[in-house]
Amino acid sequence: MHENSLFALLLRSRWWISFAVALGLFLLVRLFIPEAYAIVVPIPFVVIGCIAAWRQLRVPGARQIAERLEALRAMPWRDFAATLEAAYQREGYAVRRLNAGAADFELTRDARRTLVSAKRWKVARAGIEPLRELAAAGGADAVAERIFIAAGELTAQARAFAASNGIRIVEGAELAALLAHRVQSLNR
Repeated sequence: MHENSLFALLLRSRWWISFAVALGLFLLVRLFIPEAYAIVVPIPFVVIGCIAAWRQLRVPGARQIAERLEALRAMPWRDFAATLEAAYQREGYAVRRLNAGAADFELTRDARRTLVSAKRWKVARAGIEPLRELAAAGGADAVAERIFIAAGELTAQARAFAASNGIRIVEGAELAALLAHRVQSLNR
């Protein structure tokens, strides 16, 4: 599905918008065709609304994200690394731990290599230096993507450097969602 198609836009919008479009479409169409047939026309919008509602129900709130990030920060490196490794394996990656250099993990899927830097996940505020090291790691052509894991904040310069060098930052809600399985079991 194209990212700017009507259905893609509705999937990213609040769930009730799809239901409002379905109702409006039904009211409009029933002016021209019998009600028995008009009820069929908005069904795709109702389905999109249900999918959007399901997705939005599964997204954690701000309080849950803060709790999960706090639980992640409390983990020792060994546990955090094992949790991260399991999360990426659940997403279909082959994961290899790296013992030296700026990257801590090498992810492989569909012959694409991704380097992940995670050792500084616990710092309150990360600067540009670990991102420079990650940008230089693995050779320019051999790596499809570089990911920097951060449970804390990044400086504005670090964000700008990451954006200009194609480094994806996994933080906040995305990090909490990635590692939710392990964090939820810790909170029980």
